[in-house]
Amino acid sequence: MQGERGSETEKLTINIGHVDLGRIDLLVREGFYSNRTDFIRSAIRGQLATHSGELAQSLGRHSLELGLREVTVAELEDARARRAPLRLRVVGLLRIAKDVTPDLARASIASITVLGSVQASAEVKRALADRIN
Repeated sequence: MQGERGSETEKLTINIGHVDLGRIDLLVREGFYSNRTDFIRSAIRGQLATHSGELAQSLGRHSLELGLREVTVAELEDARARRAPLRLRVVGLLRIAKDVTPDLARASIASITVLGSVQASAEVKRALADRIN
């Protein structure tokens, strides 16, 4: 498990009222933030910090890994050899290596629960479609 990578982001679209948008633009114009995105990221980080205790409890309660979880061919081959399919539970980004085949993925991954994003080849995603929650 590795920590967060700031350069890897997911694009979101939000709807916001005209008055709130104007207030954000005013803060940007006054130099408090470099742009709207900077304001929104700052607001999100503030809310996540406010709820950090609850998040930590929830991660522990649900046995979730936080951040970037990379799955390699070697790890999957080991799981298959041990006949112990992986149950991957991630908050953040789950990345399945590009050289993982659909057959290896199906033989070695029992389930995937991701709150965030899954990066894998289209073939691997199709092979695991019934196991991704």
